[in-house]
Amino acid sequence: LFAVNGFLRVATALDIGLSTKCVVIPKEMGMCHNIGYSEMRLPNLMGHTSMAEVILKSTTWQHLVHTDCHPHVRTFLCSLFAPICLDTFIHPCRSMCAAVRDSCAPVLLCHGHPWPAILDCDRFPGDEDMCLAPLTKDYKYLHKVLPKPTCQTCPTVEEFFTHKRVLEVFCDSNFAVKVKLSKKRTAFEDQEYSIECQVEFITQGSLLPYETQSMIQQWLLINEKCIERLTPTHRPMVYLLVGNIEEGIILVKQIYHWQRKDSQLTLATQKWRYHKCL
Repeated sequence: LFAVNGFLRVATALDIGLSTKCVVIPKEMGMCHNIGYSEMRLPNLMGHTSMAEVILKSTTWQHLVHTDCHPHVRTFLCSLFAPICLDTFIHPCRSMCAAVRDSCAPVLLCHGHPWPAILDCDRFPGDEDMCLAPLTKDYKYLHKVLPKPTCQTCPTVEEFFTHKRVLEVFCDSNFAVKVKLSKKRTAFEDQEYSIECQVEFITQGSLLPYETQSMIQQWLLINEKCIERLTPTHRPMVYLLVGNIEEGIILVKQIYHWQRKDSQLTLATQKWRYHKCL
């Protein structure tokens, strides 16, 4: 538990007694797999009494986990939906809740949902009690801090352009990422998106291509309404996303529809290697 979930503050906790049972975390709860344990307590800390209810309610949160809006978002949610099988319930600390809320509430709001009252951080114990606390402040110095995606208006998709105009846009940009988007319906009749990214170029400091790729995937998940616009059918669509990184924030400013018959984007990306901006 220490290795998986950070630092455990020692004090008293709610005694489970005989009112709950240990059950295997179901395959439908993908967000709570590979977290260091495979069994959970039922009923859980959200008050769900049946596995069907747990699966239904937790599924609505999986999208937020995929946005990676906070390093502890998965630990926080799984401690509530799929609490570890110990002799006592281990709640998340109030400080962990507040840290996750501050980073992830804007993402929920981007999707039209406020931070839910059931996750009011005041309901959780303080750090002096037995609870899951955030990792130490040294954590951020041990891991590279990457620019963050933000909620923004989806740029208009450019359909008609010349390679010279695209090169001008490249000169004013930090990155250009080619993305392939497709969607399918899940068992719960929701839309699920497949995102494949390929970095065409990057000029932003020390960022590596795979880091930019990951950030663009997060941007698309956070700005889900943009994905909806870009995938009007279930047929895969390919786009070039171009933008800047300003004050640690990722901003996509141009989107180009990349079609097989269109040679202008291909020409622009080929010429970029030798292009000299004015």
